[in-house]
Amino acid sequence: MQVETFAVNTFGVNCYVVYAKGEAIVVDPGGPSEAVLAFLEREGLKVLAIVNTHGHADHIAGNRWFIEKTGAPLLIHEADAEYLSDPSLHLGPQLYLDVPGSKAGRLLADGDRIEIGGESLTVMHTPGHTGGGISLLGPSFVLSGDTLFKGSVGRWDFPSSDEMELQGSLFRLATLPPETVVYPGHGPSTTIAHELRNNPFLTSIKDVE
Repeated sequence: MQVETFAVNTFGVNCYVVYAKGEAIVVDPGGPSEAVLAFLEREGLKVLAIVNTHGHADHIAGNRWFIEKTGAPLLIHEADAEYLSDPSLHLGPQLYLDVPGSKAGRLLADGDRIEIGGESLTVMHTPGHTGGGISLLGPSFVLSGDTLFKGSVGRWDFPSSDEMELQGSLFRLATLPPETVVYPGHGPSTTIAHELRNNPFLTSIKDVE
């Protein structure tokens, strides 16, 4: 299973293509992207799903565009489903982003699996930044959305955020194998080991090697 990264929109959201054996998913399309579409076509990838790690505008603004281009269903955690068409939740107006409304074709829950080319990603419910935030765990990596960044973590000061839930989600991510590569919603990739040593929000977590 491979991961290709594309920075989209003015917020530099990481839009990921996760693919294996001719099949792919597109994660967090923060806006229309001809570069992503060209990659999919060049690699001959069939898009099985569009997946949102959470429902904020900078991660979902390209949903409808990608659905129309690929015909793939949209997947999001059940707790963030209402964000898809509610500007008061997805914060599009505050972020000056146009967010065409979209509708989920499948609602995700903790422990669900997303199959790609005979392999699978496991859905980890990692709330805190939003109530329906998820991370996607692969064989040697995790897509952490806006829960964990290199050297930082997601904001918890939004109306639907919860600091205690975020702390629990960070602890859960911190227990992944140290060599696990972290692909965050913004910024460069990192590893669990690096964050345990250097991220001030994780360095206090004990008993994790």
